[in-house]
Amino acid sequence: MLKTALLFFATALCEILGCYLPWLWLKRGATPLLLLPAAVALSMFVWLLTLHPAASGRVYAAYGGVYVMAALIWLRVVDGVKLSLYDWVGAGVAFCGMLIIVAGWGRA
Repeated sequence: MLKTALLFFATALCEILGCYLPWLWLKRGATPLLLLPAAVALSMFVWLLTLHPAASGRVYAAYGGVYVMAALIWLRVVDGVKLSLYDWVGAGVAFCGMLIIVAGWGRA
């Protein structure tokens, strides 16, 4: 379960980075060269999702719970926005959803 959660966090980081770099270009006037590492990050995101043994729909559903938590951590660390209790509780609920889905892998 820990290996799966860590793999999902790596996947989320790649997805967020792959979307954040074009955002910097479009919204903040950064260099369009950021599209190159963004493409690499998004390619890594897709590849990492293929490393899970479950059907793709289950992987996407479980990944969503980790993505919520990773996005809020990104909001705090990169954007510098203080998270509310509601943010933390919501992330915890989403993460528990991932744990429940993954616990059922191979049992259905």
